Amino acid sequence: MKKTLVSALTTALVVGAASTTFAATNPFSDVPSDHWAYDAVSQLAADGVIEGYGDSTFKGDKNITRYEMAQMVAKAMAKSNVNSTDKALIDKLAAEFSDELNNLGVRVSNLERNADMVKWNGEARYTYTSKRDKSATDTKVNDDELLFRLEPSAEVNNNWHVNARLDASTDLSKDSDKDGHGSSQDAQVKLKRIWADGQYGNTNVKFGKLPMQLDSNLLFDDEISGASLTTGKDLKLTLQAGRFDLDGDTNNDSVNAAAGVKDDTANMQSVGLQYGRNKLSLGAAYHHLNSDTFKYMSEYRDGSTSDEAQIWSVNGRYAFDKNVALGGSYAENAKADNYKKAGTVELDYKGAEPANKGTWGIYTAYRHLGQNVALDPSYDGAWAGTKGWEVGTNYTIFKNTVASVKYFNGEKLGNGKDAEKLFGRVEFKF
Repeated sequence: MKKTLVSALTTALVVGAASTTFAATNPFSDVPSDHWAYDAVSQLAADGVIEGYGDSTFKGDKNITRYEMAQMVAKAMAKSNVNSTDKALIDKLAAEFSDELNNLGVRVSNLERNADMVKWNGEARYTYTSKRDKSATDTKVNDDELLFRLEPSAEVNNNWHVNARLDASTDLSKDSDKDGHGSSQDAQVKLKRIWADGQYGNTNVKFGKLPMQLDSNLLFDDEISGASLTTGKDLKLTLQAGRFDLDGDTNNDSVNAAAGVKDDTANMQSVGLQYGRNKLSLGAAYHHLNSDTFKYMSEYRDGSTSDEAQIWSVNGRYAFDKNVALGGSYAENAKADNYKKAGTVELDYKGAEPANKGTWGIYTAYRHLGQNVALDPSYDGAWAGTKGWEVGTNYTIFKNTVASVKYFNGEKLGNGKDAEKLFGRVEFKF
């Protein structure tokens, strides 16, 4: 402890004179504008523990770098007469910026470094949907859902973290744990995901019940119980394998009906390549699934049955500038005879940033979602078995509070009957 204090005192003496040099040669990125460290440093400044950096200011709304933040933390560590609340803030800041402090000559003990090993993120959100389907009869279903989500991340060591997702939802329109379609919702907190995440240079390893790593928007908005490996920098190779739950795919009635008769999970193996640099992103993937469910899906095969799905996909996206981007995806199931193609083209303009009040975005898209390939697409407007146009907008009302509205107008594949959906959501992120 004495060595730490002596190092901090020495650093505090040279920080002011060195700040200009640090800023000129600083190899570290800016601290994001919504980072908790800003509030912590502001509190320490208000308590008189530190006075800022360089010219004793906080540079107004200008982001500061991790190196500059570490300089202020070093000053705070040199203070001996601080209350317990401020001491806790200093320890937390020292753990966050320990690498930069070490470069400044301030050693941080393992206890201080691991003072904040578990981080919590999450959201509370309200969602309203009005869905109209004229396939057989003119049916209209309205739904009000309230969801509370927690996403903890715990540090194991320098390479490994453990992540999880816990969800709880309820149907406000009925004040019950049933959604508007009669299926059960999560009336209690339910563990949806839990996985270990290891990072070694440009290679990432995940195992557990983890989010789908490939084609999560167009095809698979769900989890896989298994493992994945991604390696590379600009060109990334991803391998994943495990079991994928087919039953409960909310956008695919054909899958749900078949899964109710036979095994509702599929063995899944996937491989994908994704290139991304500057304004351009390109990718391709292949997925192989085995399940008896495919034998009983309506209009999956003509004549004979198959327990396989062999799906290949391609995607691309180009950002014209920081505001405008055009992207698209296409996929096909080589084992299906009907409704085997899916694709989307989307034009985006800007986008709401949760940390920045007043930011907003709009988009327009055309989607074609064959239900025997788009098994569980993530789009809030179009759903599996439909095609048509979707438009939407989002806006950050207050910091970490985002509202979005989307509208889909199209038709059901096969019979051409009208299909439309209105979607609205307010998210409170923390």
